[in-house]
Amino acid sequence: MQQQAIEQRNFRFTERIQSTFMKMQLRPLYYILLLVLGLPVTVAVFVLYVIRKKDDRSNRIHNDVYTQLRDSDYYRQLSEEFAEQIARKNQFFGTPEQEESVLKQSATQAEEELHKTATTRTAEILEAQGIRKTTFSQMFQTVLGNPRFLMVSFVPGLLMYGFILLFSNFYIKYVLERLVMSVFVILGVVVLVFTILYLSPFDPAANLLGEAATQQQIDAFNRLHGLDQSYIAQLWSAVQGIATFDLGMSYEGNENVAATIANKFPVTFLLTVFALVMALVVAIPVGIISATRPNSFLDYSLMFIALIGLSIPNFWQGLIFILGFSINLELLPATYSPSNWLSMIMPVVVLGTALTASVARMTRSSMLEVINEDYIITAKAKGLSRRYVLWKHAFTNALIPILTVIGLLFGGMLGGAAVTEKVFNISGIGSYIVDKQFVPDIPSILGGVVYIAITISIVNVIIDLLYAFVDPRIRSKMKQY
Repeated sequence: MQQQAIEQRNFRFTERIQSTFMKMQLRPLYYILLLVLGLPVTVAVFVLYVIRKKDDRSNRIHNDVYTQLRDSDYYRQLSEEFAEQIARKNQFFGTPEQEESVLKQSATQAEEELHKTATTRTAEILEAQGIRKTTFSQMFQTVLGNPRFLMVSFVPGLLMYGFILLFSNFYIKYVLERLVMSVFVILGVVVLVFTILYLSPFDPAANLLGEAATQQQIDAFNRLHGLDQSYIAQLWSAVQGIATFDLGMSYEGNENVAATIANKFPVTFLLTVFALVMALVVAIPVGIISATRPNSFLDYSLMFIALIGLSIPNFWQGLIFILGFSINLELLPATYSPSNWLSMIMPVVVLGTALTASVARMTRSSMLEVINEDYIITAKAKGLSRRYVLWKHAFTNALIPILTVIGLLFGGMLGGAAVTEKVFNISGIGSYIVDKQFVPDIPSILGGVVYIAITISIVNVIIDLLYAFVDPRIRSKMKQY
């Protein structure tokens, strides 16, 4: 019994390897990467393929067909026809050639046509007899179905088999693909931002050293920071620094950029996450309530408040909050202090107001689209409670557009938190990038932008995975992909 269970498990494993390999064959990039990762196994399979190909019946049939055609009058007729065509062409263009050259060209063309005819007739014979031509891919797929071959080749092909197993899990494959895409997105962001800074009319040396700086001092500054190099050399240096997590030293203050950003980024990220949580807690119930009571006084009131939230500028709202809650009522501190959690309340509310309004309006419109669908009416007819129908059927199906808005606006909040940080004197990544762009301090700006781009890419991957978790149709497409 135990032996049978082991055999079944081995069969399922080999079947999984085979089926995944078939899918990867359809993706040229994956197929090439697979062959490279399993180079020892690839060489072994290729040797087996060469040996098998010698005894392949399809090759023997092709050779027989080719020999018969070569020895028949068909080849002679082809040679004569091509020789006549070449002679007429030369006569038309007035470029006479020697008879030996004409015969050589006609023989070459006749050979090509003969191979095409032999291949076509061989395919017809193989199809009629039900014979499949052995290819390298088929050979590879066949040996992967052999448990003994898998055991022998497991160690030399460990990277290849690991890659196949990763590819067989559609969630892991999807995440890895998106992360690879994110790398290219981040690279594009780096090139774009660096190019803009490079073309900027601001001169870091002149801005930092002042008007009294001599040309020698400016040249020394440029040599120290590599600003005297070409555009390509500076860009390559910036990309290398980001790839190795060595962002270098800032022009202003000569501080380590990576260490500085590592200290400032968590503050902005925490502020954005708290604002997102506040938005979800407030906006989703508001949107559902408005959707369940459309065109009512409550609906109009809530959506009017949401419209006001979208219209209020962050800096103005922040100043009003400071004036009201800090100066007049003396309830909350006017500036941020890491040791006082109350100082985070006003920045979170100010930053999350626009997101709360947007999510509330999207929740309402998305719920209104599904709340009168047939499956909702059917669920109500079954006697299910109103709350169950709203949350289980309506809200679940309305969640995809809401997740999309959250993903888009979260990135905007993370990159656009500079205004809120300035108003409340928060030393975060947003205000850091704004302060450095007037120099312009290229290492500092690039480092900050890359941190934000990485975070937004990860958030988008999470949003895409939530799509699959919420909608079974997307999950099914991911399995087929």
